[in-house]
Amino acid sequence: MTDIKLDRPLIFFDLETTGTVISRDRIVEISVLKIFPDGKRQVHTKLVNPEMPIPPASTAIHGISDEKVKDAPTFSMIAQNLFIYFEGCDMGGYNINRFDVPMLINEFKRAGLDFSIEGRRMIDVYNIFCKLYPRTLSAAYKFFCGKELTDAHSAEADTVATLDVFEGQLRMHPELSRNLDELHAFSDLSDPDSVDSSNRFKWVGGVVTVNFGKNSGKTLSDIALNDPGFLKWIIRSDFPDDVKGIAQNALLGKFPEKKTNEE
Repeated sequence: MTDIKLDRPLIFFDLETTGTVISRDRIVEISVLKIFPDGKRQVHTKLVNPEMPIPPASTAIHGISDEKVKDAPTFSMIAQNLFIYFEGCDMGGYNINRFDVPMLINEFKRAGLDFSIEGRRMIDVYNIFCKLYPRTLSAAYKFFCGKELTDAHSAEADTVATLDVFEGQLRMHPELSRNLDELHAFSDLSDPDSVDSSNRFKWVGGVVTVNFGKNSGKTLSDIALNDPGFLKWIIRSDFPDDVKGIAQNALLGKFPEKKTNEE
């Protein structure tokens, strides 16, 4: 690496998973790039059987299906060797502090290994990117419009500036669609498996599951049967109306039905 002096190996790694709920989801692929102080590099990539169905929405993102991992080793089968491979190394990756590292720690824990990042230097390229290119409206205005935003946080100035930024994005990126339906889809970052507007309930293999709190990963029907107090707590608490409605209906034995593409 240019101008970087290593005093011990640095591992860049990335995970593909069944989803984004760290307490519930599992790794389906791990790729590790180890850089040694002498400049030597090793790359190892391995599929992992998550021992649970891979949701179609996740497969659509990373292309890894149940069929593809059916003969792959489970994480517990590779955990010991992977643990040793990471020993004494600093770590790097993209958004690893928020997702990949906690996911990896959980997988090691399930395999009976206490993986720690204490004493390791962590290089999160995503965080560096965000600090170099802040995501504020003022920063976007300077980048796309080439000038400073005056009267920032004035509602009218921010509204006009936002339109200017949008027009600047279209000028700078001719590959962006000019069709509003397509722009709507492109700007939508919501989870396609979300059942409600705040992603409190999620589709997993066509079944509604809880996506937060102590019951994360459990099916809604199981909660309605075995822990109705949890649903009553949702109804009494400060949740959006659609979340409360799902909880209320579940107590009555009514559960959401997933629409197919044909509907």
